[in-house]
Amino acid sequence: MTTADWLRSLPALTGQAPPLGAGLPAEPHALFLAWLRQAVDAGVAEPHAATLATIDPDGLPDARTLILKDVDARGWAFAGRRSSRKGAQLAVHPVAALDFWWQPLVRAVRVRGAVREASPAESAADLTARFAVAREGIDDWVRWWIEPQRVEFWQGSPDRRHHRIVYLRTSDERGADRWIRSEERG
Repeated sequence: MTTADWLRSLPALTGQAPPLGAGLPAEPHALFLAWLRQAVDAGVAEPHAATLATIDPDGLPDARTLILKDVDARGWAFAGRRSSRKGAQLAVHPVAALDFWWQPLVRAVRVRGAVREASPAESAADLTARFAVAREGIDDWVRWWIEPQRVEFWQGSPDRRHHRIVYLRTSDERGADRWIRSEERG
């Protein structure tokens, strides 16, 4: 058996997707929080873990797993050392993407957009919230916010007719931000 045949033979989309429900919220962070709570209630291990992708100096994607720090109307927050590879990459290319995968629920959420630093007070509070041993020797801790331009909620289906709910940020005629939501199957 070739590697390709072996990989194709492995089970996929084996979880149990909960019903989507009616009445989707106008903003993506509200739907994300609802899905996150469902993942917690379903016993998904570390549902706040995500893969963060940034751009390295050569223009190539670079990804790592981290823990979500916060989410609200501003965006999705994560943190780390300014002197880390992640920090250096964000200093040059302040854009990123986050990907959450909740296998038991056959759900994923993709968030991408511009990244900005939180206030120094917010970064300091984030560092203070870490375990004491995890704070030792850190003097360049930063919290960053992804200000999303696009958020996609993906619910898998065994028949491969997956459901996608996509929120795109746009501006109205006065320049105020608003979200356009669309849904697609397949």
